[in-house]
Amino acid sequence: MSSHYFESQPSDPSKRREFATAVDGISMRLLTERGVFSAEGLDPGTRTLLKLAPAPPDTGTLLDLGSGIGPIAINLAQRSPGATIWATDINQRANTLCVANAALNEVSNISVALPDDVPDEVMFDQIWSNPPIRIGKVLMHEMLLRWLARLTPDGSAVLVVHKHLGSDSLVKWLGSEGWPTKRWTSYQGYRILRVSR
Repeated sequence: MSSHYFESQPSDPSKRREFATAVDGISMRLLTERGVFSAEGLDPGTRTLLKLAPAPPDTGTLLDLGSGIGPIAINLAQRSPGATIWATDINQRANTLCVANAALNEVSNISVALPDDVPDEVMFDQIWSNPPIRIGKVLMHEMLLRWLARLTPDGSAVLVVHKHLGSDSLVKWLGSEGWPTKRWTSYQGYRILRVSR
């Protein structure tokens, strides 16, 4: 029985490997293994987010929510070396890989933590996420509300969700919860969503 990427302690045997990828000329080398999200390589949703989302700010505090092995956090760290990047995931194996991948890519402005270990006083100028839709709507909604509440007054979030996995209904739900959300762009069924206060 294979474990899920959203489990805290994956039960799959560890089998680490490395792959290389590039998005818009920004290269990354990433270690991955079983029991983490998209263990076979960079998934198309994350690739779409990194390629088509608005550029991150040069400075400030940014969050990669549901960071997995860290491709979003590492890309943000490379594009915004003056920013502080937080990467958080419930999967402890993924967090270990994210730390290793930050070192492998020689970025030093990433802090990796379990969700409950991110200090309460830290607020975010921007949140980036390929949210874990597979955890179910209720848990995903709880996760989004928890972290959106930690945006700075001018902060925003950038999400990627496929239309077949509920992107349009998520836009409506976020709006009903007081988080105006617009579709930034679409590509091959993926919607890039921009959330603001």
